[in-house]
Amino acid sequence: MNNTLEEYKKAIKIKYELEKEGEYFDYLYSPSRGKLRDLCWLIFENNPSRDDLNIFKNLFCLDFDYAQKNKFKEQKDKFRPIETFFKGETDPSNIDAINLAAVMVDFQPRPFKKFVEKCRIIEAKEKEFAVGPIGEAELKNEIIEIEDLVKNENEGSKEVPEKGNLFFNFKDLFSKEIVQKIYPRKIITIAVGTVAVISSVCLYFVQKKE
Repeated sequence: MNNTLEEYKKAIKIKYELEKEGEYFDYLYSPSRGKLRDLCWLIFENNPSRDDLNIFKNLFCLDFDYAQKNKFKEQKDKFRPIETFFKGETDPSNIDAINLAAVMVDFQPRPFKKFVEKCRIIEAKEKEFAVGPIGEAELKNEIIEIEDLVKNENEGSKEVPEKGNLFFNFKDLFSKEIVQKIYPRKIITIAVGTVAVISSVCLYFVQKKE
């Protein structure tokens, strides 16, 4: 979670560097608590989302309300962590202040909860891609390798397993030595090929016994 929060802050800071040259240059280029307070009110005057309204309430302990503008002006010190964050002077830990900083530079996804959810989706897709099916030729090579290892184990033992113990013998053949010779991250994928190998081995011994 800490790593994700650090990524969130880095992303917001990068967005700030872009936005300070844009529409709100006067507020962001050389930020102060007063300028950030005024920018915050300006942003929230323009149809804020429910998430942003919650961010506002969490930090200032009051709902955004046009009638509360004078009271809001008293909240200038709440912008100090954002000011020093944008200037690169401090590394804020107050998640509410960080979320408001995201609002002020229009960083998405926000708030932090949505950023975390997005990161998890991306990580899941990356894992799915990494563990996904390997090429057909590579899969065949892995199956052949397992068959060769099984054959070598059989020749070494010089024992023909009984028909009723085929699966138990195959389990023994799949020893630690065999597993160590196969790339661990491919074990799941090879399992599909292993089913085919089991069938082949079973058929081989049945035919041989007959």
